[in-house]
Amino acid sequence: MEMVRLLLALQNEGAGGESLLGSIKIAVMPIVKVFTMCALGLLMASKYVDILPASGRKLLNGLVFTLLLPCLIFSQLGQAVTLQKMLDWWFIPMNVVLGSVTGSLIGFVVATIIRPPYPFFKFTIVQIGIGNIGNVPLVLISALCRDQSNPFGDSEKCSKDGTAYISFGQWVGAIILYTYVFNMLAPPPEGTFDIDIESVPLKSAPMGDATLEQIPLLVKEEGVSSTSQNTSKKWEIKDLLTFLYEKLKLKQILQPPIIASILAMTIGAVPFLKRLIFTPDAPLFFFTDSCIILGEAMIPCILLALGGNLIDGPGSSKLGFRTTAAIIFARLVLVPPVGMGIVMLADKLGFLPPDDKMFRFVLLLQHSMPTSVLAGAVANLRGCGRDAAAVLFWVHVFAIFSMAGWIILYLNILF
Repeated sequence: MEMVRLLLALQNEGAGGESLLGSIKIAVMPIVKVFTMCALGLLMASKYVDILPASGRKLLNGLVFTLLLPCLIFSQLGQAVTLQKMLDWWFIPMNVVLGSVTGSLIGFVVATIIRPPYPFFKFTIVQIGIGNIGNVPLVLISALCRDQSNPFGDSEKCSKDGTAYISFGQWVGAIILYTYVFNMLAPPPEGTFDIDIESVPLKSAPMGDATLEQIPLLVKEEGVSSTSQNTSKKWEIKDLLTFLYEKLKLKQILQPPIIASILAMTIGAVPFLKRLIFTPDAPLFFFTDSCIILGEAMIPCILLALGGNLIDGPGSSKLGFRTTAAIIFARLVLVPPVGMGIVMLADKLGFLPPDDKMFRFVLLLQHSMPTSVLAGAVANLRGCGRDAAAVLFWVHVFAIFSMAGWIILYLNILF
């Protein structure tokens, strides 16, 4: 009798009138689809098939981030956004910032407790604090909305709204990645992460001499003749702009997906331009339609590339079992409840659009993702790519289970 009662409870209780088993299916199926395609990418990159070697994956990654992802963002965000909506959606980028701050604080506490091997203290903070706010949420929303029984209603509207919300936060995520993460993952004073701990010197080489050598050069500039002052000022402005460009790392920040987001928001905010490009009967809609077609190829390509990239993941890493396990636990178990608290508090304070469940779902989803793949790309650029690949592999494996659990909880809270 107890078993019958339990089965009846599972059948009758759940999110939005669905049975609990139905809610579990809605939450788990998108993740199963995502990781099935990742597994196929892993198979294609394996030595048994070998049609996605490292060079092929690099090209596929480049195609995704340079063309397919920008096309998806431009077409979906541009059609959905207006100036009023951007004002209403202000909490999305704020949520990304708050998620990075709270995640990094949790990372700092965890790193302080477990004491990762030198020089991976800041690396550990980044791996816990920076989640995937772009490609994985986009893929999950796409897979969830494709199911006709999804609780958000019309599949097309569900997909368009979800993609627009996620895309609207990506530009902030890119700025965080290429400023904060880039600086946090700077190599140690020894110049490399491949350090034998026994050989680490007590102090790094002093930098004062290099600074002192530059002082006479600055003094010499004071003796510039008055006849060349105008030319000097022009060069000073040019040098200042060059310095700001390099210091702010604008080249890294202004990646194609971010440029696509800015263009979509700019055009979408101007009614005349929106009618000219994003309206189905507009004279330039052929461009948007082409972007829609190309954008649809982003999901399978990025999943195949992600699966292929993970083939080198479980290799030898200097982090050790304890640090890797702590990163996985903190990122997938400790960070989401804090994010849920942020979103619920924002809802109570009236910061979120009323009666928009997809908006809230995307905000919650941003806190529940595995470590950012782009953070792994930055780590590769800074010389700790192998260790980042190991973390990414195991975090994504365990994220199959954690994301399913969090999505079930979110659906039950929202519906």
